[in-house]
Amino acid sequence: MCRSLKSMLLFDFRVIAFGFWCLIQTVTCMSISPLESSSSSSSSPLQPSSIAVTSKSLTIDGPPLDTRPDYENIHGPLGKDIDKLFLSIFRTKMAEKVGIDSKLDKTDYQGLMELTSALNARYSDRGEVHKIAKAVLASLFPGWMPPWFGVLFSRPFPGFSSRLNAWATFIAGTWLMGECEINDCEIDGGGIGKNQGLLVKRCRFLEEAGCASVCVNSCKIPTQNFFCQDMNLPLTMTPDYETGECQFSFGKTPTAAGELEASKTPCLSRCPSSGQMRLWHSKVQPSNPVAQCSLMDVEEEPM
Repeated sequence: MCRSLKSMLLFDFRVIAFGFWCLIQTVTCMSISPLESSSSSSSSPLQPSSIAVTSKSLTIDGPPLDTRPDYENIHGPLGKDIDKLFLSIFRTKMAEKVGIDSKLDKTDYQGLMELTSALNARYSDRGEVHKIAKAVLASLFPGWMPPWFGVLFSRPFPGFSSRLNAWATFIAGTWLMGECEINDCEIDGGGIGKNQGLLVKRCRFLEEAGCASVCVNSCKIPTQNFFCQDMNLPLTMTPDYETGECQFSFGKTPTAAGELEASKTPCLSRCPSSGQMRLWHSKVQPSNPVAQCSLMDVEEEPM
């Protein structure tokens, strides 16, 4: 009887831990127009946006608007109601860290995008945006969980940990990013990790934001930093701004060259800021100010 009770408690703990783990994947992104203050005060088989900055390519068109998916009817495997729960939790945690919130309902995706715009408009230093986005990820878990995950899983079982996170992202991140699929990906050492990747077929967050810098500064870099630094699990995210795809490669460490390549991405032609926030977010004015996305910082940031 005692042994049976012990087994049940262990199973319940694993279920709860996995639930917390799934929540992390919903926070992978952030960026936002200024809002009123609330009452309370981050390479896979895809190369990172390999579009040359030339006089013939000053902007990227992105995927055709007439083929835009019906995101409202794309849900994760746990269903629409659980997706709404993930969105509500994510939105609450993000509002706490940013210090503002949208007046829209907690389950309204546009409220998330308003928060994202406000975050970028509030801070001129992209490092602050990275820091806050990473803090939101960390806030979804008990403080002991990320470091212990590294000790108990990431280091001794890197392949298993990578597959676990790929599946967790698929389960808990579909509402945020759109349709996804588990795939194989390149990992450290030049090998191929079986089912260690996740391909986002057309990222909803990027499409709603319409801005490459939102992707790089509010999602790609802080998410990579959280996994690499806090969870001790390498992750490289490789967006393709022409198609809207994004490849998650768990088990692959980001390289300085790859990150610099991503930061050189030209503006999307539909970017809502039209390049007006470049000086606000850059310590150094780009040598090609028309081609480079307005929120990018040309200085290379160490990982």
